[in-house]
Amino acid sequence: MEGGPDMGEAGRRWARRLATTAVVAAAGAWALRDVRDALGAPPSGTRADRIRRSPQFRDGAFHNPVAAQVTPTETTVQLLGKLLRDRHRRRPSAAVPLVSADDAAPLPTGGLHVTWYGHSSALVEIEGRRVLFDPIWSERCSPSPRLGPRRLHPAPIPLDRLPRIDAIVISHDHYDHLDMATVRALWRTQSAPFLVPLGVGAHLERWGVPQARIIELDWDETADVAGLRLTSTAARHFSGRGLTRNNTLWTSWVVAGPTRRVFYSGDSGYFDGYAAVGAAHGPFDVALIQIGAYGDAWPDIHMTPEEGVTAHLDVRADLLIPLHWGTFNLAFHDWSEPADRVWQEAKARGVRLAVPRPGERVDVDDPPPVDGWWQAIA
Repeated sequence: MEGGPDMGEAGRRWARRLATTAVVAAAGAWALRDVRDALGAPPSGTRADRIRRSPQFRDGAFHNPVAAQVTPTETTVQLLGKLLRDRHRRRPSAAVPLVSADDAAPLPTGGLHVTWYGHSSALVEIEGRRVLFDPIWSERCSPSPRLGPRRLHPAPIPLDRLPRIDAIVISHDHYDHLDMATVRALWRTQSAPFLVPLGVGAHLERWGVPQARIIELDWDETADVAGLRLTSTAARHFSGRGLTRNNTLWTSWVVAGPTRRVFYSGDSGYFDGYAAVGAAHGPFDVALIQIGAYGDAWPDIHMTPEEGVTAHLDVRADLLIPLHWGTFNLAFHDWSEPADRVWQEAKARGVRLAVPRPGERVDVDDPPPVDGWWQAIA
């Protein structure tokens, strides 16, 4: 009987360890389910049949109009060396200044306005309609909520405080542009259709978006939504959320209202297709252009700031608003470098430029002067 209490305590410890193990295992299974869901779904059925008929699809994959090197041209050792050098310079030294909806000065509801929410997420208000591009509100751009690049600043407005949206537009299926949690929230809180490149609808359907709210377009195809004409146009990039690449399309976008026009580049390396877009659909009142996450190791799939200015001129746009910088650390350049370089190049080439703070609403007809706000926290 003297061993009874000791055996009881040992049993309780064993039970606690077992319970902890069960909780950890359950949490791991839940996390793995989230990762599996975030991978999306491959196109199948009639969607796959339509993909096979696309002029951009051959030999089992989509192809760029101009060949692009997707895998890094440098060795793993070289890339790791860059990753470890000057890490502190690839993030801001202080909090990024945000502009919330409550802070913004009231502006007219008509005309043409652009609000940059960070990275490539932007709201275009065009002649009384609202188009939301590549929304990502999650903490990380990754299939896992625990791993992957983390935000360098909060979203400037909660997702449920967005105004009523008329169209939600996706450029391609990479995690920093197509975010499962944000998509799921938007299909519950908004009634707008999702306009996506060919094949991307399979991901949305897996996440619960009704087929009736998904519009898939190939390049040069058009959809009319809420009095706007949205056209999918060419880009030079790639796609994929797992080991399989290029089974969905990537695209840039043209949004045309009754009198105003907007170009959105998505992700793209520079190519001569921008001049063709400008000839077919321009001129544009404003172009939202990718300028960040470039690197010598992948020169064909992201534009440098200087190439972004050239693309802006090619599409024949008036105001340039740079995107794809400042929110996630996705390359080896300094955090502030894209904004510095695009400002310098725009001045050199006489391009009208606006570099808003995240959450700042820009009146395209009367944009704020560039003030170098990012330089104080570089």
